[in-house]
Amino acid sequence: MSKIIFFLFIVTLVASCKDAPSDIATVHESRWEETTDSLPTKIRADPKAQLILNDWREYSALDKSFDKIYTSENIEDFTLVVEELIENQNKMELAEYPEKFNIPQIKGRQKLFKTFVLKTKGDLEYRQNPKESILQMITAYNDLRNQFNVEVNNTLSEELRANEEN
Repeated sequence: MSKIIFFLFIVTLVASCKDAPSDIATVHESRWEETTDSLPTKIRADPKAQLILNDWREYSALDKSFDKIYTSENIEDFTLVVEELIENQNKMELAEYPEKFNIPQIKGRQKLFKTFVLKTKGDLEYRQNPKESILQMITAYNDLRNQFNVEVNNTLSEELRANEEN
């Protein structure tokens, strides 16, 4: 009698485990669509800044990788885009900056962008909802691009900027 009860318990246990994965996959995909529906757009670079940025190969690679955020169709594609962003950001960090952009303000914005890219990667690895970190990452990237615009449009002379007494 105990063998029959044990056998029925095992059969019930195996039968109850088959339907769950498909429901999880559906929920996961619908969350991704909700996450990517309302992403902010990338701000435009000033034409003066764009001339300098076009010659900076490492930044151009990062910019192309960033554009893939808006075209990723599922979370697996987005995970690959984030990996590519990390790789290109590290290359940009090690490369030589253009003279106009070799300043602490640009490097600080880049470090902040790197922080939010890594936060997004962590959310993806731990299967957390990455919406907030994606928004922070895009905001940090827009701040970096805005800092390029600020630098090329700055009308203060270098002497005034370098003088710490003022």
